[in-house]
Amino acid sequence: MIRLLAVAVSLVAGMAWGHGDAGHATNEMRPVSTEETAFGREGNPKKAARTVRVSMADTMRFTPSEVKIKRGETIRFVVRNSGKLMHEMVIGTMADLKQHAELMKKHPGMVHDEPHMAHVAPAKTETLVWQFTKAGTFYFGCLEPGHFDAGMIGTVEVVE
Repeated sequence: MIRLLAVAVSLVAGMAWGHGDAGHATNEMRPVSTEETAFGREGNPKKAARTVRVSMADTMRFTPSEVKIKRGETIRFVVRNSGKLMHEMVIGTMADLKQHAELMKKHPGMVHDEPHMAHVAPAKTETLVWQFTKAGTFYFGCLEPGHFDAGMIGTVEVVE
């Protein structure tokens, strides 16, 4: 019984960070995942080739809104929320982002923390490190309810 309780507590504690929670664990504070996605994989912070600073504003825009990257490059995104609303930067394919945006409309308090997401409270900064392993056009968006639909989206062009 005690063992079962310990497992339940650890599962709940592991899900505690997510949308609306400031200060979630960045991928610089936990082991690097080797899971491959259609748009790459979590990057090793020690192997980041460069840093890209991204600002998010209550005008529902990212600055810059376009980023060009070489295939295989590991990027450290330093994501700053310059607004008064909660914002996030989620990397993915357009289909992934649209699907997730729809889920967020139905479940605005959804709790999750993935290496391709940075949830950033107003006037705060978070870091996301990602390795783009495939060439193509990928996207980043804010999936807080209504933000994606308002045009809060950017493009990542990964070239050979």
